[in-house]
Amino acid sequence: MTADQAPVLWPWVASPALPPTGAQMGMDLFSGGSFYCDPNGWVLDPEMAVSNPNVFCFGKPGTGKSATVKAFCLRMTDFGYRILVVGDPKDEYEILCRTLGVEPIAIGHGLPARINPLTLGPLGAGWEQLDATEARRRVTVIFSRWLTLLRGLIGSQTIGQQPVPFGPTEEAVLDTALRLLTGHQTGNTRLVETTIPAVWRLLDEPPASLVEGCRFASVRQFMDDTRLLRDCLGQLVNGSLRGLFDAHTTIRLDWDAPIQSLSLSRLEALGDQAVGMALLCLNSWGRAMREVAEPGDLRIVVRDESWKQLRLGVEAVKSFDADLRLSRRDGDIQFAIAHKPSDLLTAGDAGSQATAIAKDLLHLADTRIVHGQDQKVAEELETLLGLPPAATGLVTDWCRQAPGRALWLVGDQIHKVVTVLHPAERAIAWTQQALEKAR
Repeated sequence: MTADQAPVLWPWVASPALPPTGAQMGMDLFSGGSFYCDPNGWVLDPEMAVSNPNVFCFGKPGTGKSATVKAFCLRMTDFGYRILVVGDPKDEYEILCRTLGVEPIAIGHGLPARINPLTLGPLGAGWEQLDATEARRRVTVIFSRWLTLLRGLIGSQTIGQQPVPFGPTEEAVLDTALRLLTGHQTGNTRLVETTIPAVWRLLDEPPASLVEGCRFASVRQFMDDTRLLRDCLGQLVNGSLRGLFDAHTTIRLDWDAPIQSLSLSRLEALGDQAVGMALLCLNSWGRAMREVAEPGDLRIVVRDESWKQLRLGVEAVKSFDADLRLSRRDGDIQFAIAHKPSDLLTAGDAGSQATAIAKDLLHLADTRIVHGQDQKVAEELETLLGLPPAATGLVTDWCRQAPGRALWLVGDQIHKVVTVLHPAERAIAWTQQALEKAR
């Protein structure tokens, strides 16, 4: 018989509940018991078909996805987790921050906060005491992170409808420039932190060591062959990054605090591309801050409006892909939020490399939370998430009837969950206060 018919004949047969570890989120209507969320615990449980702690949360506005995310974050602080919101485009986490005694950092033009995405991070400390093997390892990690960011930023620029090409020559030029600016090329005992404007200025006025290091025959050949690369960097330095990510970091975050959030609402008027670039820079900076995490220093890394970064092009998608793949190593829970699964496919044209990689991102999160969706999204729920027709019907009907209802896809299991908020939590997590006050 079908899944629709079975509950009629056997109405009291319940599916098994998940282990009671982690945050208690609400009621699992399939098992009839409480529902707990513990992504890292699920990875360590051999009986769970979960290989990574990443979480994707989908839902149309007003279905309770933001409240679910905040409730999860707040409740996981009881288990020693700290929260890092790497870009809050709508200031949705400011109330949560202040409730936990932390003032969020606001980023925007005219504000004092600046963040250097080319920071050395904790890997830059104690360089003089490192042996040769450890120094080479750190150099590899640092320069790889920087090149990933620069590829994403440059790839976000377009020539007509096509992204600016970034090939081996451009990568070799940037790598050589970074090694010169940090002193690594000249054998410094300590790396010097640099910035994106410094890289642009070095390429615009190349010294002989840069031209020779990149194997160009002359300065003129260098200038001709790197014109597009230099123009892209100049456009970024004088445009989207100006006053935000074009200088050394001016903020000092308390990493022992229960939460840290970087608010981006002041950039909303600049459009989705500017917000996407900001998210890309913050992700690189956040990754640097976590490269030498102490054992047991567990974080929930919230990535709100993640689709805006993915729309910057294939290199930005690759950067996001790298962040998800590193979560298992770091023990961080990467919690990405979008409206619907097909948002990931807007990374590029149909059949493009960016779209193919973005589609595979769904496989890097073994936990998917699906709040209410319109009926027109039913097909993509079946094709992208593999939901059977009965489960798709729940998403497009039952989940829409009240906020907080969602299907939780945990590995190969499906759970019908109602998130339950305490009245005090509702005041913190609910995002529709403005609409309610207007009634």
